[in-house]
Amino acid sequence: MFSLKNKKAVITGAGSGIGKAIAILFAKQQTEVHVIDLSDENAQSTVSEINSTQGKVFSYACNVANQKEVISTFKKIGAHDILINNAGIAHIGKADTTSEEDFDRVINVNVKGVYNCLYASLPLMKKNGGGTIINMASVAAWCGLDDRFVYSTAKGAVAAMTLSVAKDYIHDNIRCNSISPGRVHTPFVDGFLKKNYPGKEKEMFEKLSATQPIGRMAKPEEVAALALYLCSDEASFITGTDYPIDGGFLTLNT
Repeated sequence: MFSLKNKKAVITGAGSGIGKAIAILFAKQQTEVHVIDLSDENAQSTVSEINSTQGKVFSYACNVANQKEVISTFKKIGAHDILINNAGIAHIGKADTTSEEDFDRVINVNVKGVYNCLYASLPLMKKNGGGTIINMASVAAWCGLDDRFVYSTAKGAVAAMTLSVAKDYIHDNIRCNSISPGRVHTPFVDGFLKKNYPGKEKEMFEKLSATQPIGRMAKPEEVAALALYLCSDEASFITGTDYPIDGGFLTLNT
């Protein structure tokens, strides 16, 4: 089950964290993986790890917020079966503490970046006879999180884009779903704690973990497993749906 043999997947933000975990898992499932990341160094790190498991993988340094770069990159990749819109950045701040510069920066990557990849990918998928798209949303799209104004705004847009694409392209044999993770233990989390809570990293890590009712953060590999299912033939009847993977955060917090 869940074989992606002879499939070709494009994964953005695949140089680290969730995107990297998805790329590695898909390669193990015999997918031809195309890694897109802003950092060429990070992209090459994913490629090296996949090469060690004999997976077929290619990498591209690309800023998803730049449409010309995205279109050029997708032309190099050509026809593909799967798109994972995972690239994104975070920001801490309320509506009156988020600068215009930071607002634009997050929207450009987290919203326009998803649009740019959809714009470049969809014609190729249609020509190829169909495909599957996963957009990485967040629990921030569905509930109020402290100090996450523009991040929540952006992820809400991603959730809405998912519904729009699912409806517009259902007759082109293209499925589109989203995944909404809660807190996931990635290098970003470790960097955030080191920068904002020096000397208190362990204490704050435990505090953040405890906000998930299940008592811990998710592992990137757990999100990757959900993405694998949604891209597999076993999920061929699923489109226009969001899947929280949040340790009970949305439904069990009171």
